Amino acid sequence: MSPVAEGQTKGKDAKDMQEYKFTVSSSPHVRCNETIPKIMWNVVAALVPAAAFGVFYFGMNALVNIIVAVVSAVIFEYLWEKMMHKKVTIQDGSAVITGLLLAMCCPPTLPWWMSIIGSFLAIVVCKQSMGGLGYNLFNPAHVGRAGLMVSWPVAMTTWTSLNGTVDAVASATPLNVLKHGGHDALLAMFGNDPMTMYQQMFIGFRNGSMGETSTVLLVLGGLYLIYKGYVNWQVPVTMIATVGILMWIVGGIPLGTGLFSGDPLFHMMAGGLIIGAFFMATDMVTAPITLKGQIIFALGCGLITVLIRLVGGYPEGVCYSILLMNALTPLIDRLVKPRVFGAVKAKGAK
Repeated sequence: MSPVAEGQTKGKDAKDMQEYKFTVSSSPHVRCNETIPKIMWNVVAALVPAAAFGVFYFGMNALVNIIVAVVSAVIFEYLWEKMMHKKVTIQDGSAVITGLLLAMCCPPTLPWWMSIIGSFLAIVVCKQSMGGLGYNLFNPAHVGRAGLMVSWPVAMTTWTSLNGTVDAVASATPLNVLKHGGHDALLAMFGNDPMTMYQQMFIGFRNGSMGETSTVLLVLGGLYLIYKGYVNWQVPVTMIATVGILMWIVGGIPLGTGLFSGDPLFHMMAGGLIIGAFFMATDMVTAPITLKGQIIFALGCGLITVLIRLVGGYPEGVCYSILLMNALTPLIDRLVKPRVFGAVKAKGAK
C-alpha cells in the first residue's frame, strides 16, 4: 500500500473511532422504560378494585379511612422531606401505596384519627427514618398496622358486616370463629353450607379488613402485576401454597380431627394471606433480591403464618410473618448471593 493510501486509511479509522466512542461506567448498562412512578402507580391501579369492593361492602367509613390514610401518608412524606431538605418525592406514588395498603389492612370501623397515626408510623418512623424509599428494612404499611394493633387491640379487632339492611352489626372474622368456636361454628356463619362459604369468601362477602375480603379481585390485581413483570409469580404461589399445604396437614389438630384433615382452601382465602402474598411479600425493597432468596422468604412467611394461626393467641399471622421475614432479608441475601461472573472461589475459602 502506498504511503498516501495508508494515510487515508488511518485517517478514516481515526474518524470512525471518534464517531463510535466507548463509554466506561458502572452498571446497569441495559435499561428499560420502567420508572419508579410508573411501577408504583400500576400497583395502585392493581389495588383499586379490591379497595373499591371494600367501600361497597363496608360503607362510607371504609372510604373515609382510605382517604385519610392516603392523604396523611402523602402529607407526612412531604413534610419530612421538606424539613430534611430532601427532594420531595410524593409524586412517585410510593406514599399513596403505603397509605392505601395500610387502610386496606385495617378494620373498616377504625376511627379516622387512628389511620393518621398509622400513616405516621409507616412513613416517618419506618420509611423516612431509614433513609426513604429503597432503604427501609420493613414493610411500612405493616409497621403502621402492627403499631396500631399493639396500641389499640380492641379497635383493630372490631369488625362489621352487612346484615342485609343499611345497618352494620359487629361480628367476628371467619378465622376468629374457627380458632375459638371450631369448624362447626365456622360453617354456621355461612348457613352450614361449605360451598356457600367458599363462594362468599372468594367474592368477598365476609368480615375482615376492608381490603382483604375479595379474593378474586386481589388475585386479579396480583396477576396484573405478574403480567407487567413487577412480581415473580413464584413468590405469591409459594407463600399461599405453603399455608394451604401445612394447614391441610396439621390444621385439623387443634380441632381434634387429626392429621390431613384441615381445610386448605379456606385458609388460603381467609385473612390477609392473598393481599400479603401478592402485594407485601413481593415488595421490591423489603424482600430479597434474588429469586431463590424470594422463594425462601415466601416459605418463611407461610410457615410463620401457619404457626401464628395454630398456636398463637391471634387468629391471623400474615402481618407479623412478613415483618419477621423482613428482618431476615439481609441474611437471606447474603446466603444466596450469586457468584460474580468469571470469579473463582479461592482455595480453602468458606
